[in-house]
Amino acid sequence: MALGEESTGNTVPVRRPQRWDEPFDPGMDESEVAWLLTRPPFVQMSENAFPRGTPLKGILRNDCRLRRSPPGEIIVREGDYGNSAFLVLAGSVDALLSKLPPEQLGHQVPEQLSWRQALKQLWRRPTFAESRDRSEVNIGLGPRLSTVDHRKAVFLQDFDGVLRSNKSLELGPGELFGEIAAMFRSPRTATVIATTEATLLEIRWQGLRLLRRDLPFAQQMEQHYRSTWLKVHLKETPQLRYLPADALQRVADSVVMRSYGRNEWNAEFRKTRELPAAEQIQSEPLVASEGHLPTELTLIRAGFARLSRMHGAGHQTSAYLGKGQLFGLQEIAHNARRPEQTPPIPLQQSLRAVGFLDTLQIPIEVVAADVLPYIRASEMPRPILDFQRRGGAAINQTANKEVGAAGPVPLSAAGRPDGESDLPTGLLEFLVQNRLNNGQQAMLIDLHRCTRCDDCVKACATTHDGNPRFARIGMSHQRLQFAQACMHCQDPVCMIGCPTGAIARDSATGTVRIHEPICVGCGTCAAACPYQNIQMVEIRDKNGRFFRDEETAMPILKATKCDMCQSQPSGPACVAACPHDALVRIDLSNLAPLGTWMQERGIDSGDIP
Repeated sequence: MALGEESTGNTVPVRRPQRWDEPFDPGMDESEVAWLLTRPPFVQMSENAFPRGTPLKGILRNDCRLRRSPPGEIIVREGDYGNSAFLVLAGSVDALLSKLPPEQLGHQVPEQLSWRQALKQLWRRPTFAESRDRSEVNIGLGPRLSTVDHRKAVFLQDFDGVLRSNKSLELGPGELFGEIAAMFRSPRTATVIATTEATLLEIRWQGLRLLRRDLPFAQQMEQHYRSTWLKVHLKETPQLRYLPADALQRVADSVVMRSYGRNEWNAEFRKTRELPAAEQIQSEPLVASEGHLPTELTLIRAGFARLSRMHGAGHQTSAYLGKGQLFGLQEIAHNARRPEQTPPIPLQQSLRAVGFLDTLQIPIEVVAADVLPYIRASEMPRPILDFQRRGGAAINQTANKEVGAAGPVPLSAAGRPDGESDLPTGLLEFLVQNRLNNGQQAMLIDLHRCTRCDDCVKACATTHDGNPRFARIGMSHQRLQFAQACMHCQDPVCMIGCPTGAIARDSATGTVRIHEPICVGCGTCAAACPYQNIQMVEIRDKNGRFFRDEETAMPILKATKCDMCQSQPSGPACVAACPHDALVRIDLSNLAPLGTWMQERGIDSGDIP
């Protein structure tokens, strides 16, 4: 027993972790906090807007850090994910309004090999694993890597020329940027570069959320989102893309924004995945409940949600939804088209947040007036043909427990709720429980076809410096194995916190790649990956000598992971090398590819319960 602990019976008293045990900047002192309180917007904030447990001074002291950015530093880059916003305190920065070539930002696209080069590589075995040329270790052309105040920073070469040849928006003291990506777990929409010596306050998303307790600050943030991005996000939804401008404006004005669950869901993932499916479903925040009349249309802006239907005393998973998908449209459309004398039907399924969920919710009356008339017939949800009301119009006042007592609402195949999957319930719950629905390029192996020859592993090793980027192990559900390989996730939490932006998503392919010349080997991405699919390795030269840091003499580490063999003309070497067609890279964020793949291999519900 640790010193200071006293056991009483079967209990051991311990100190509960506190909200600010780990400050964002341990070096932030009281004088800096006092100075920040003299600067806008904090000088206008009222201390009374914040609870005693999370005062304004505490937010500045623990959820913020001061940062100096010299001219030319890339502060954030378009496409990267982040968990913090930046407030300009002094100096100026420029947000580029046009895209820069990937090589200027340090994200060089791998050169596509010819078939001859690929075959030569296949037969050439490197003498030493993870060997590199010196030019591959140090950064060359493109951005420059330097140290600023003990942190790694990336600088744009000839940034003056870049600014002259590209449209940009200058941001000065008092202006905020990056808040949309921080709050809503979305990619950065612009590259921001320091144009003068700039002093910035970086605010992590937890603090940003607390600062919204100040009503004027919250209104300013919400107004910025509504005026700049809301209509863009609405138009990205197929059912809303044909709304005329006046109807779109009325929809935007009516939207209510709500979030559920923890933004950093990966922190608790290892605990929740061990829960039985029924307990896991019960622990998830409830967004909408089966058996209640729909009052709003829910559009998922970020994260994942579980669709479930009552089964006995609990719930069974019927599908899951992701970014851009809708919930409640089928019931709303059905009720809008029903004969006047027929009572409305309730929601046929429940919606729960899986980890973190961010939503836009549109009131039902606005949907009826400004959305339904403009949805194309091909995108209009199917009518629900068969259902039982269990109390008719009074179903809205009926407790869920009472609705479930008589079993789930039966539906005909033609009138199944939108989004409900034909996949077996056990498989669906397995996918959601292990967050495999996050994977856009998951490695799936049919164990009935796999002979364990390891040709896939050998091909990967040959393509990647003698060291395979995956292990032929992983979670299994019946005859399906989900190998331990990078899934190039829809919500890539590994990209959050990288100090140089070395890990990034390719905008054309969606592949999450690591650009080694600006990888500083900090291990942030490996620690953040909830699936343990990123490894840190020591690298060496072609003669087998390990690279060492010239200042500290410590080994040079690089993050390594599957890159989908972007340089190979055949695509992923693991798939091409499998002699039994047992392996596939598949998008699990959408249920359709998995169902099609199982049908093609004759795998039906009887094989996988």
